[in-house]
Amino acid sequence: MSMFAGLKRRLWLVLAANLVATSLCAQAPSTSGQDTEELRKAAQNPVASLISVPIQENWNFNIDPNNRTQNILNIQPVIPASIGKDWNLIVRWIAPIVFQPDPSKAELGYYGFGDMNPSFFISPKRSKVIWGVGPAFLLPTATNTGNLGTGKWSVGPTGVVLVQPGKWTLGGLWNNVWSVAGHQDRADVNQMLFQYFINYNLSKGYFLTWQPTITANWEAAEGSKYVVPLGGGIGRIMKLGAQPVNIGAQVYGNPVHPPGGSPWSLRVQFTMLFPK
Repeated sequence: MSMFAGLKRRLWLVLAANLVATSLCAQAPSTSGQDTEELRKAAQNPVASLISVPIQENWNFNIDPNNRTQNILNIQPVIPASIGKDWNLIVRWIAPIVFQPDPSKAELGYYGFGDMNPSFFISPKRSKVIWGVGPAFLLPTATNTGNLGTGKWSVGPTGVVLVQPGKWTLGGLWNNVWSVAGHQDRADVNQMLFQYFINYNLSKGYFLTWQPTITANWEAAEGSKYVVPLGGGIGRIMKLGAQPVNIGAQVYGNPVHPPGGSPWSLRVQFTMLFPK
């Protein structure tokens, strides 16, 4: 447990240092307003030709019993590659570090790596409606299979579609994965994720954002299948020295969630951007 706690502390010490530096030297991401807007729209496009490295911290509060907090730190680089003059391949890889409260203890829990979730999108370089499709995978990489992972190899389709009229970005990302191999004594995996995203760009690099992640576990009992959040937050594209970054915070309530699950959550994200 100490190894993972130390890793997480180091990650957040780096982030805290970056945020302090940001408050001292934040500036617009470019001297050109047009370039600023293009970078902001690219950062809000999951299949843009833009390398990005988001570090996303998620707190899920008030989990029963004992009113505990689950914590998930996602490191999720997005890397595009050209595959000819008309198409891009975008790799989106999510590596979670998880603290899962032990429901039988008032203070203890399980800490380690969770199951990694890579996705691969084929997307046209030029299209009025931006879209991408491909496979998504769930890999049984959890360091504690019984409490932090599914113990299954899972695969399924994924897709994203969006438009960016004026100051808006409107779209959605979906996937559904099914288990195909793994521990026979673990439950089958059949789970869906849908994230719609709405961004409205303000002046000086700021933007309002709504990015709730709706999930469904189709193998769960009735009344326990869905988590449906409502909420949003604010973010900003800026420069940290010469490095463009995207920072933001969002708050969500979960009016629909499994019994004993978290009724509300907080998400904080710091993303390094590497435009071509």
